[in-house]
Amino acid sequence: MPFVTAVCRVHQLIPDSGTVGVTAIDKRPVTDPLRVRPLGLHGDVQANRKHHGGEDQAVYAYADEDAAYFSTVLGRPVEPGLFGENLRTSGIEVSTAVVGERWRVGNGLVLEVTLPRVPCATFARRMKVDKWVRTFTDANRTGAYLRVVRSGAVQVGDRIERFDRPAHGITVAGVFAGLGRDQAVVLLEGGRGLPHKIEAVARKVLSGVPASL
Repeated sequence: MPFVTAVCRVHQLIPDSGTVGVTAIDKRPVTDPLRVRPLGLHGDVQANRKHHGGEDQAVYAYADEDAAYFSTVLGRPVEPGLFGENLRTSGIEVSTAVVGERWRVGNGLVLEVTLPRVPCATFARRMKVDKWVRTFTDANRTGAYLRVVRSGAVQVGDRIERFDRPAHGITVAGVFAGLGRDQAVVLLEGGRGLPHKIEAVARKVLSGVPASL
């Protein structure tokens, strides 16, 4: 059974050379249960709310399996929270989760997969790895953002049950790699509660305008 292996929230805002001047990417594991509401985990924040946070990006999940891949690439451990994730998971597809699929976590929390994580300059500065954005992009192991369908608590060891998966089959990895016209049509016609960012990209694709998240 898939389960939560770490729960992380911001440890402190740290200086960053981006436009905001600070970043909340420094997430670290906590041991106590945390309440999760529509805008995310209790006590967590986003410094740049133009590009981060909001209901479609309330929780960021990353898989132990993808972290293990990058540990090999980097030659060092990818500890929980290093990528700025809130949840570290084991045994469930995250980067290849279907847009709109739902997870029941623990005793009441329900999350819905929305978007891939798009690497940015802040992430690159955090990692201090040459050409990190390109490396992360080429691997297409982005993890997934989730919206909160039903609020609840989360803690290490909580089981994760995927109980609802849309038939369209389009994954966050597929969205990150780029939507084709057929995929755009499928999402616009049958994507439940489609995230605004994906809807905008799909409409641009159908209008012939190059688009990406």
